[in-house]
Formats: sequence, structure tokens, C-alpha cells
Amino acid sequence: MHGFNAYARRIPEWAVWLPGSLPLLLLAYDTLQGHLGVDPVRDIEHRLGRTALYFLIATLAVTPLRKLLRLNLTHLRRALGLLSFSYALLHLSAWIVFDMGLLWAQMVRDVVKRPYLIFGMSSFLILILLAATSNRFSIRRLGNRWRRLHKLVYPAAVLACLHWLWALKLWTAWPLFCAITVILLLALRLPGVPPASSIKIRNNKAL
Repeated sequence: MHGFNAYARRIPEWAVWLPGSLPLLLLAYDTLQGHLGVDPVRDIEHRLGRTALYFLIATLAVTPLRKLLRLNLTHLRRALGLLSFSYALLHLSAWIVFDMGLLWAQMVRDVVKRPYLIFGMSSFLILILLAATSNRFSIRRLGNRWRRLHKLVYPAAVLACLHWLWALKLWTAWPLFCAITVILLLALRLPGVPPASSIKIRNNKAL
């Protein structure tokens, strides 16, 4: 694993952004080719929202991978988080422009009336704060408070899952799987979960 970590440390952030743009390019292609479903606006919104959650899950997975498998991808976490924010911004923009038609008063009424929109907006507001402070200047300026601030990604992920699940009239396996994945990734951060090194020691003693 040390050899892989040495290789992983040489992976630049743009190498994450490049494949991270593929879902957007594929969505643009499907839109231009007319490959979307009977409700193209809904498909555009949903695909952008799902992609935002996928990258948020990938961001949450960085710490458990380091803790349990000693796989260090920490330097790529910022790019994954910003990709999540970017797709969330596109998801919200598609809803405002295509669904709401820039009718701001109607949009506010809908947000107040529909719980799943409250969950989604709350998650997005957190992502704005995290994206705005994902830079070296903020890290230096905030000091130890920066780590506490960026732990808000945990409720942001939970709220994003609630946004998706609450919006569905019928829960299907995939959204539930994503929600369970988020719960497991958060549970792996609990103090009682041992790191990979201690697991190995225990196994050796047991033998």
C-alpha cells in the first residue's frame, strides 16, 4: 500500500476534475441527441443532483479509506468536494431556470411548502460555505476552526440523502443504497472503529 500511496500522491487535482466532468458532458450529449426521457427537465435535474451526491459520497470515503485500508487520497478530497458543489450548483440552477422559470416568489413558496426542498436548500447552503473556505487562505485564517467547520459536510450529506428520498413518491433500491452508504461512512468515523494497523495487530494476536 505504501507504493500505491506514493503513486497516488503524484496524482494532480486536474486528474480528478477531468473524469469528474464526464457526467456533465454525457448529460449534454444526451440532451442534444434527444436521449432523455419523457420529462427532459426532470431528467436533467435528477442526473445533476445524483452526480453531486456521488461526489459527496466519494469525499466522505477518503477518511475511512485512510483509516481502514491506509489508502491516502487526502490531497484529492478538495477536488472531490468542489465537484460535488459544482454539480449541486448546476442541479439548483436547472431547477430555478427550467422548472421555476426564474419565478422567485413561486420558488420561495415551494421551498417553504415542500420539506424535501428545505433539506436540499439546507444541504446546498452548507456546501456553499465549505466550497468558499476550501482554500489555503481560509485554512490559515481559520486555524483549528477550519476542521470543525468542514465537519459540516456530515449533515450536508445526510440532508442531501433526505432531499432525494423525500422527493421520491416510491423509494427504490438505489437511493436507499446511497443513503445507507452515507450512514456507514459516517459510522466509520466513530471513535470505536479501529484503524487498519490495530486490526492487523489484533488478528496477529488471535492467530
